[in-house]
Amino acid sequence: MIDLLDVRYVRLGTRNVEEATRYAKEILGLELVRTEQGARYFRSDSRDHTLVYFEGDPRDHATGFELRTAEELESAAAALESARIKVRAGSKEECEQRHVNAFVNFIDPTGNSIDLVYRPHHSGRRYFPSRDAGITGFSHIGLRSNDPGRDELFWTGILSAKVSDRIGASPLLRIDGVHHKIALFPSTFAGVQHINHQVESIDDIMRAWYMLKEKGVKIVFGPGRHPTSGAMFLYFEGPDGMVYEYSTGVKVFTEEEERTHHPRQFPFDTPSSFCMWGSKPDIPEFKSKD
Repeated sequence: MIDLLDVRYVRLGTRNVEEATRYAKEILGLELVRTEQGARYFRSDSRDHTLVYFEGDPRDHATGFELRTAEELESAAAALESARIKVRAGSKEECEQRHVNAFVNFIDPTGNSIDLVYRPHHSGRRYFPSRDAGITGFSHIGLRSNDPGRDELFWTGILSAKVSDRIGASPLLRIDGVHHKIALFPSTFAGVQHINHQVESIDDIMRAWYMLKEKGVKIVFGPGRHPTSGAMFLYFEGPDGMVYEYSTGVKVFTEEEERTHHPRQFPFDTPSSFCMWGSKPDIPEFKSKD
């Protein structure tokens, strides 16, 4: 079993780095920390970076997950190879680009690019946002899956994820006490489906709702509250069709709750499975295909 410590970063290709940079600063409220080889690095907490936009194909996504030791990284590579998953060790240059000591990359069964990283860098100074968005940190991702049931078995069988709840066949997966750090949603192609940042309170969500409307940013879901994690949320559209989410109040399991929790099943084609307040998503992966 590969024991994931935490989700670390997302790397996104884009045809317009300048526009993506403007969005990350002015709309998301992230801190631009550096430009390297045309790539722009942003952070939302004490980590060196949590989001990278680089010049490239907008379908080129990679997500990094941290492991604890070099031995765990070596064992993870061996476990993946035993499962007939091709593993590639990162070059020195690629490690420098990711600001990690070492990493391996693999492609999950749907085609999502995943980095397992060892000793990722932290920042020696506090996060200084480009606007007062109330962000407390990068928290989770939605991943596209062409077979959520199969991919659930991969993430829980080879990797250390546990199912917190399911909406239809889509599992919400935790790797620590937080209700979910990974969510798998049905799609016909691979890639990151949405990127979540936690904010301090519902006030930050509502301030964002008014600001986004004023700036003409498309809101695709919310404000609302998930019945699964209990989080209050707002989803909105970013560059290249990427969906970003602010949320607050996500469920964090105690050790006892982790031992006793049994995943709940929510129907996929029922709007209240996604929002208990009545908001309806304008997100293809959250809609019934019937």
